[in-house]
Amino acid sequence: MRLEPRENVSLTLLITGPVLAVAVALGLCSILLVWAGASVTDAYILLVKGALGSRFAISETLTRTTPLILTGLAAAVAFRAKLWNIGGEGQFYAGACAATLLGTGAISLPAYLMVPLLFIGGALAGGLLLLLPTLLKTRLNVDEVVTTLLLNFIVLLFVNWLLFGPWKDPMAMGWPQAAPIIDQGVLPELLARTRLHAGLLVAIGSAILSWVLMRYTVWGYEIRAVGANQEAARFAGIPINRTVLRTALISGGLAGFAGVAEICGLKGYLTLDLSPGFGYTGIVVAMLAGLNPLGVVLSAFFVAVVYNGADSMSRALAVSNYIADVITATALLAVLVSMLLTRYRIKLK
Repeated sequence: MRLEPRENVSLTLLITGPVLAVAVALGLCSILLVWAGASVTDAYILLVKGALGSRFAISETLTRTTPLILTGLAAAVAFRAKLWNIGGEGQFYAGACAATLLGTGAISLPAYLMVPLLFIGGALAGGLLLLLPTLLKTRLNVDEVVTTLLLNFIVLLFVNWLLFGPWKDPMAMGWPQAAPIIDQGVLPELLARTRLHAGLLVAIGSAILSWVLMRYTVWGYEIRAVGANQEAARFAGIPINRTVLRTALISGGLAGFAGVAEICGLKGYLTLDLSPGFGYTGIVVAMLAGLNPLGVVLSAFFVAVVYNGADSMSRALAVSNYIADVITATALLAVLVSMLLTRYRIKLK
């Protein structure tokens, strides 16, 4: 067998490929459910009902979707330029720290100015954090996978020091958390008596703007060109290092957005468990979407449905909720295979 590039890839194939891949992944995971002694039909019905079966369930799923969209966009934009940003978790916390620094009383502005200021501060913090390993990559050819990954642990240790030291809220009864964000910096609710907040609109707007940037602007063309072939891009006169650095600022800024949205819209104050791994899950979201910014919205929603629904399914059927991790990982592998078969056809010699 050999792989032969397809001359023309139809839109139907591009759409149906990932859908079929997810269906195959669910089918494969059914084997584990049967092994655990659960009914496959009941398990998947409970999964969907747990994520979408009520107003509260839908609001919780959309709440979880919000940071996944933003961290997914951060990975998608960086990966387009072959900048392997594995540091979304650290950039997430950098954005949350910036929001805490600016939004706990140091600055007091009307809400229509305060909220944009916090997002700008969070984006700058996340972008600058990614800028350091990117400079090491462009100047010294240091592998950014290692540096961005290790920066996650450095940032988490720094946040831990802040919460047990200078930023510890004296009114928190000894719990390691920072002071709450002032009222002017809190994002409004989208649904009354739920945790769904306006960060979802910020996330969807960021996805649309990222898609426009990548598809219709010179910057987006340069990012895609550098990712496709650096030598050809250099020959065409595209500044490689400048483009990669610009990509780092955009990618880190999007991850910083996620930290601001989570702390100003959901939690209200900085804690060490603010993220259950949104930065790492964002990589899965980006790959499931084929690095398409609009596809990131759908893949983030899918992952949120799986994780929220798995909790309900686990309680009802006594099945481990780690099945959510298995479903997500299997779906990612299936989508990667479908992307390969979308671009290439198998030829028998």
